[in-house]
Amino acid sequence: MNGHQRISRAAIVAAAITLFAGAVGGTYAADNDTAWQKSHPRREQVNQRLAKQNQRIHDKVKSGEMSKTEAAALHQEDRAIRKEERTMASHDGGHITKAEQKALNQQENAVSKQIGK
Repeated sequence: MNGHQRISRAAIVAAAITLFAGAVGGTYAADNDTAWQKSHPRREQVNQRLAKQNQRIHDKVKSGEMSKTEAAALHQEDRAIRKEERTMASHDGGHITKAEQKALNQQENAVSKQIGK
């Protein structure tokens, strides 16, 4: 190969797609919500909270403030909330009602208190 590495066409295409998606996605996300976010704002809010709680749990374990066992239990509670959210949405064409969102947020509040600050 005379000092040059061969790069497959698939690798080049994958890299180009990744760069394009990052460039387009970054500007699009900054300007607009996705179609899913517009049509499911209550689900989006619930799922964003679950994602933030997941990150908080991860950060606590990483800093040594929480054991892996405690984290596993909290992750299990979050998974149960996410499963309940999906079940609720399946009964209403992919949407959740305000009352269902409130119930899910109350459950997330309980997990959030267990995570701490």
